[in-house]
Parts: sequence; C-alpha cells; structure tokens
Amino acid sequence: MEERIQKIISGCGIASRRAAEQMMREGRVSVNGVIVNQPGVKADALRDEIRVDGALISKSAVNRVYLVLNKPQGYVVTLKDPQNRPIVADLLRDVPERVFPVGRLDYDSEGLLLMTNDGDFSHMIQHPTFKVPKTYMVKIKGTLRSSDVETIRKGAVLEDGAFQPVWASMEKSNRKSCWIEMTIVEGRNRIIRRFFDSINHPVARLIRTSIGDIGLGDLKTGEYRYLQKGEIKSLLELSGPYHKVIRAEKKQKLS
Repeated sequence: MEERIQKIISGCGIASRRAAEQMMREGRVSVNGVIVNQPGVKADALRDEIRVDGALISKSAVNRVYLVLNKPQGYVVTLKDPQNRPIVADLLRDVPERVFPVGRLDYDSEGLLLMTNDGDFSHMIQHPTFKVPKTYMVKIKGTLRSSDVETIRKGAVLEDGAFQPVWASMEKSNRKSCWIEMTIVEGRNRIIRRFFDSINHPVARLIRTSIGDIGLGDLKTGEYRYLQKGEIKSLLELSGPYHKVIRAEKKQKLS
C-alpha cells in the first residue's frame, strides 16, 4: 500500500513527520535510488527501496516504544540542536531504540513529555484534530481577582488565531504571583506563554502535569518510564473519531 514518504519514515521510528519532511527538503531521502524532496510523494514501504541518509529503512522491523519523561528546564525538545544545548534524548541513554518527542515543550518549560518511535501514535496525540487534553500548572506574575480567572477561561485572540482553554482555575495566590491550572487541546508554539503575555501576566514557570489521564506520578525530574499497554490504549481512545482503523489495529496488537 502506498503512503506519503514522511509517514513511512515516521512509522519506522526515524523521526516525526515534520522532521521527516525537513529531511526530504534537505535531499536526505531516496526512493529506488532517486532523491525525493517533495513531501507529497508516495511509496510502498514493502515494495520500494527507501533510504534515509543512505541507510535502508524497514517498517516491519521496528520495536514500538512508548515512554513518559519528566522533562527538566533547560532541555530542547528535539533530537539535534545547532546551538549544542542539552536535548531530551540525552536523558534516555539507556533506551536502545531511537525515539522522538511527541509534540512540543519549550526550553524553559518542564514536566510530562511523551516519546515514541510510533509516528501514527505521535500524530494522533499531538494533532489538534484529535483534541487530546493536556494539563499544565502555570505560575504567572502578578495577582488575580476572581473576574480575571473568568477572563482566562474566555481566552483571547492572538496573532495566529483565537485561543481558549478547556478549563482554568486559580490554585494558589500571593501578592507577587499566582498558580493557574489549565487544560488545553492544542499545541501551537508557546501558546500558553503568548496567551498570558497578552493579558499582561507573564509566565514565570510552566509545568505540564498530564496528557489525557497519564500523569507524572512519582517520576522525578529527568526520569522516565515505559507506558503500560493500558495507558497506551487509553490515550488512543482519547484521540477522537479520526483514524479509527489505525487505532483499532494498534489496540489489537496491544491486547
């Protein structure tokens, strides 16, 4: 069956779809000996010879891995950083498989980060189409009144469109700062920080505490664990009506 090449690369655990598209644009991907640099091109993973950086990839040989990491501040959520900053892969040296981050968590943010080599799983968890809830504890500068909390719940129009959290509540407050718990179902770049900047309450600290019903539990900063089969199933069940066949196939393999 033919699929987009970036989906095949992602499904082999080489990189996320977005990173695979960048690899193609850089001329690092070939199909049957021909360089392919257009993301829309399709191929058959079982019939065609697909290479990334000259290495033959095989979709059937991948051992699927699903991890939850408690990301510290000061780590980049990528597999390579041109500025040579610490990357989250540095925290997974005991994991033999090549895994990539599911979605974003910026350099100064911390908390729960899923990592996998399953491109379909990654896509379903992070894409806004599937509306998988993600919950954060946000420390903001300044004090809030009860009416300000209602303003947060209503959201705001930012430069790249409207933003509204699923829920928000004030957990702690003093004269200089407040802690807000917030649940969202999208992952636009620095969306929470940009939102609070827009209402003049800059973020001092940002911690992702859960994705779906998967929380940090007892994981200390910098530690990781493997997701259990039941946890993977619960995340797939949250990912909306789209890709029902893919979810069913994955759930069957986990049974």
